[in-house]
Amino acid sequence: MQYMKNTTNRVLRSVVVPSCSGIVAAIVLLVTILLSAEANSRVADTNEQDTAAGLNQLAWLAGGWETSEGPRYVEEHWTRPSGRTMIGMGRTVAGDQTVSFEYLRIEGRADGIYYVAQPQGRPPVDFRLARLTASEAVFDNPGHSDHLQHIIYRRESDDSIVARIEGASNGKSFAQDFRYRRMASVRQ
Repeated sequence: MQYMKNTTNRVLRSVVVPSCSGIVAAIVLLVTILLSAEANSRVADTNEQDTAAGLNQLAWLAGGWETSEGPRYVEEHWTRPSGRTMIGMGRTVAGDQTVSFEYLRIEGRADGIYYVAQPQGRPPVDFRLARLTASEAVFDNPGHSDHLQHIIYRRESDDSIVARIEGASNGKSFAQDFRYRRMASVRQ
């Protein structure tokens, strides 16, 4: 009988002790996962706040803008920042014909703020925000080696901005400025 009691105690200890240490290990693992998730959530919240703050710094771009170059009239319209985006459109008119148009958006993503252009409605091309100040936003797409590589918006006053595009065509660098004035009929 004593033999059975000793054997039973050894069996119980061998079952209970690993089970207790297994439970402790599971609790430690669970606490680690929860703490990690909380830290990741704080990082995600910070990224979302940074994105919202960055987009809000671009609020000066909202509204209607226009410029004329000879017979060409160019206009660009931007919504106010909301919902992690600004939505825009642009078009160029010569005479009574629309000669080009573009769907635009500036959007916050987990890895930054992007300017997304769809000229003539083609598939989107992303330009990541490289620099942002109170009066200038610089978007880069260095992987776009044979066309637009940089898009820059510079605020000169409440009613004046300069949009600049820079890139390369057939290995030759180019840059073009568009000096916009705020449209009188479209106010923020």
